[in-house]
Amino acid sequence: MNDRYSISRAADHLGVSPSTLRRWEACGKLVPERTAGGQRRYSASQLMAQQTSQVQRKAVAYSRVSSHDQKKDLERQQEVLSLYCASKGWQYEIISDLGSGMNYRKKGLRQLLNLIVSGQVERLIITHKDRLLRFGAELVFALCEARNCEVVIINQGDQPSFEGAGQPEELAKDVLEIITVFSARLYGSRSRKNQQLMEKLTKVLEDAG
Repeated sequence: MNDRYSISRAADHLGVSPSTLRRWEACGKLVPERTAGGQRRYSASQLMAQQTSQVQRKAVAYSRVSSHDQKKDLERQQEVLSLYCASKGWQYEIISDLGSGMNYRKKGLRQLLNLIVSGQVERLIITHKDRLLRFGAELVFALCEARNCEVVIINQGDQPSFEGAGQPEELAKDVLEIITVFSARLYGSRSRKNQQLMEKLTKVLEDAG
C-alpha cells in the first residue's frame, strides 16, 4: 500500500538509521506492522506522529494590546509572562501582537497557531483569556488540546490584568469594529442610514470612554 513504508524508507523519512528503528521497536517506542512474510511496515500516520515527537517542544507566551498608546501595558504583560515562565524553569519565547482582539489575521497570532499545529508548543501561557482573542479563544484552546498543548492562564479572573483604565476604550473599539462590519453588510458602506448609525454609535462610545 502507498501509505506503508519499509524500514529503509521509514528510516530515510525520519532521518535515522534502520538500527535505530529496530531499537525503538524493541523498547515499544515505534512498533511497525508485519507483512505475511515478516517484513516491517510503518504507516504514514506513525511516521508523522514520530516526527512531531522528535521536535523539541517549548513554552510560548503570548501578549497583545489593541493600540500603540497601550505600549506600557504590553511591556507589563511581557514582564509578567517572563517572570512566570522563568519561575517555572521553562524554556520559552514571547510572541506579541498589536491589534484588535477581533482581528484573526494578526502576524503574531498566525505565528502562534502555526507553531501549535506543527506540534512545537508544549504549553501556551497568557495573562488573561481575552489577550488571545476577544471572541473565539475557546477554538484555539480546543486546538491546543488536540495537539497536546497545555494552556496556562495566569489571571483566571473575569477582568483583564493590564488594561486598567484603558479597558473600556479597548472594548468600545472592538464593539465598534463589529458594528461597522455588520452595519456595512446590512445597509451598504455608502448608505446614509449607515453613516448616521455609525456617527451615533461613535459618539456614544466616545462619551462612555
